[in-house]
Amino acid sequence: MAPKENAEAAVLLQSFERRFLAARALSSFPWQSLEEKLRDSSGPELLLDILQKHEAIHTEPLDELYEALAEVLTAEEPTQCHRSYLLPSGVSITLCESTAIISHGTTGLVTWNAALYLAEWAMENPAGFAHRTVLELGSGAGLTGLAICKMCRPRAYVFSDCHSHVLEQLQGNVLLNGLSLEPNVAALAQHPEHDTADAESPRVTVARVDWDVVTVPQLAAFQPDIVIAADVLYCPETVLSLVGVLQKLSACQKDQRVPDAYVAFTIRNPETCQLFTTELGRAGILWEEVPRHDQKLFPYEEHLEMAILKLML
Repeated sequence: MAPKENAEAAVLLQSFERRFLAARALSSFPWQSLEEKLRDSSGPELLLDILQKHEAIHTEPLDELYEALAEVLTAEEPTQCHRSYLLPSGVSITLCESTAIISHGTTGLVTWNAALYLAEWAMENPAGFAHRTVLELGSGAGLTGLAICKMCRPRAYVFSDCHSHVLEQLQGNVLLNGLSLEPNVAALAQHPEHDTADAESPRVTVARVDWDVVTVPQLAAFQPDIVIAADVLYCPETVLSLVGVLQKLSACQKDQRVPDAYVAFTIRNPETCQLFTTELGRAGILWEEVPRHDQKLFPYEEHLEMAILKLML
């Protein structure tokens, strides 16, 4: 193939690869173009490379994967599968996720699109996280945090959620991706001099944080430099709870500074987003929209409207 055609084929197959390994929907994928590229002389080698990468990242064998996905259609109880997400370094993140959007009464057992979007932005702006302590609100399956831990060199990372099943799965996903867990926030704070310039990975813990009952001293114990959240604006009650916990974080000072905060979300219902910005105003929290980033690494649908707000606590 000509150089231009080679480049087009590489982009097309990379897109397929990322969606396939993450077990994401392929309904909008340009199948005809992919078939044409695969019929080319270089196609089989590229497809073989995709399959070899699948086998190298410790997910289920292909037959078992497809059987598991087929069982979802008839299963009474939601099942779990392993999805893998490729990072720019060639490293992958493998997550155990539910095959159902809502499972055990929560939406936190799957990876949502804004989590992918926030992870992309973080990897494009690693300096904002390097050598800092990050508190993530509503970590869910853990994709955003794991990407930051592997690519942005934070000093420490606190994954948090409040649902017992989410916390259990989250702990498993952290360990699945080669990170060690500190038993609690006290252990996390025992070594404030921990230097990620020399350490292979940040200090990590998983914490239960209920936004409605957590106190300012409990939040301050995390000693966050930066607070993030992704896809947590899905109903008015959650919006009010989120703004409430952000107000509490406004009182958490570290070295005479309050933490930076970023919230990413998919705009599904404009009224919900409007409620969020209105409540931020009532709480005295200024905000600005972060410019859209350039790189698209993960398999979310391009037509989705997503945004990241930087909050001045």
